[in-house]
Amino acid sequence: MNSRNIALILAFLAALIYGISFTVAKDVMPAYIKPYAFIVLRVLGATILFWIAGIFVAKEQIERQDFFRIFLAAIFGTALNMLTFFKGLSLTTPINASVMMLTTPILVLVLSTIILKEKITFLKILGIFVGLAGAFVLIVYGQEFGSSKDVLLGNFLVFINATSYSFYLIIVKRLTDKYHPLTFVKWMYLFGLFMVLPFGFSELQEVQWQEMSSNIYFKAGFIVVFTTFFAYLFNIFALTKLKPTTLSIFIYLQPVLASMYALFTKSDSLNIVQILATLLIFLGVYLVTKSNTPKQIETYKSHPR
Repeated sequence: MNSRNIALILAFLAALIYGISFTVAKDVMPAYIKPYAFIVLRVLGATILFWIAGIFVAKEQIERQDFFRIFLAAIFGTALNMLTFFKGLSLTTPINASVMMLTTPILVLVLSTIILKEKITFLKILGIFVGLAGAFVLIVYGQEFGSSKDVLLGNFLVFINATSYSFYLIIVKRLTDKYHPLTFVKWMYLFGLFMVLPFGFSELQEVQWQEMSSNIYFKAGFIVVFTTFFAYLFNIFALTKLKPTTLSIFIYLQPVLASMYALFTKSDSLNIVQILATLLIFLGVYLVTKSNTPKQIETYKSHPR
């Protein structure tokens, strides 16, 4: 099996983990652990795991100027990414959140056009507007069907999370081209830990650990070990062989997997607004990807295909 196929398998496994995580995380917060406290636990646990894993990787010296890029990756890929996602997920539903994440591939293309000067076509522009229209429908009207009065805010925060993750994919690509993933990701999470600690420290002190069942401990552990450590690691390794736009395609699987798991566990249900928003976003994604030719989507000078 060639390295590209392995990268595609890793990207799928990451999407599967993320799809399950929408419901698993929702079962834990905010009833047992508040969002920001959960983020501190997640980043702390992953930081420890990444530094332990780094022991088994050949030592590389990170160039001084690259620490600023790692710092930016920590902002968009760890701190802002997690703070907005977990807070948003605590206010909205698993299916709403997973549908909102479908905007990420569109946002990656928008940012690639602005930052990396990728060529943009009429179909791309049309697809971007259609996809964002779907996100707007879910943000504004999805609240009518939610159990929380703050569903609108939750949907918006998940959209900010998708934007942040899009920035992260573009920023971190240059690092994966230059270093082994574990060389810089352990630093990224260490920086991220100091960023999220002020937000979640007080909430962490409020956690009633003795009131949590073994099932809740297991679910919290799943988020720390699988969603944070393994899923991030799988995506980072996949990004060494795939373009950001290619990797972002796997986000399309998340609402399907998340919806299947949420419906299977009876933790969520579908409604007409979610279906309409999903169709609009998928139509936008189709128009954007249909306009992509190999020449148009070539973002970097040298990259394995």
